[in-house]
Amino acid sequence: QVQLVESGGGLVQAGGSLRLSCAPSGSIFSINVMGWYRQAPGKQRELVATITSGGTSNYADSVKGRFTISRDSDKKTVHLQMNSLKPEDTAVYYCNAELPFGIHFWGQGTQVTVSS
Repeated sequence: QVQLVESGGGLVQAGGSLRLSCAPSGSIFSINVMGWYRQAPGKQRELVATITSGGTSNYADSVKGRFTISRDSDKKTVHLQMNSLKPEDTAVYYCNAELPFGIHFWGQGTQVTVSS
């Protein structure tokens, strides 16, 4: 059973930075799109950023200019560099991988807490 393993969450002061990483624990032949989503308490899960296998990225308006998504050359590891963090960025961040035929895998989530 393939799983997505996330790392890099934690507690940071407002204005600080964190870097999240995510990679599959097993063998996956091909991943089309990788992305990060987040869910704050009492809110729905929302898209943060995605990146295609060709390198095209997409960001939520709330993080544009502050967050950067990237993929390693193996195309199966994704990172989210988060700068200028705000208290409203506090949430559980989930990694997602979209495989061919619409198959999705999710990570277990990593907590990001930004103190004011």
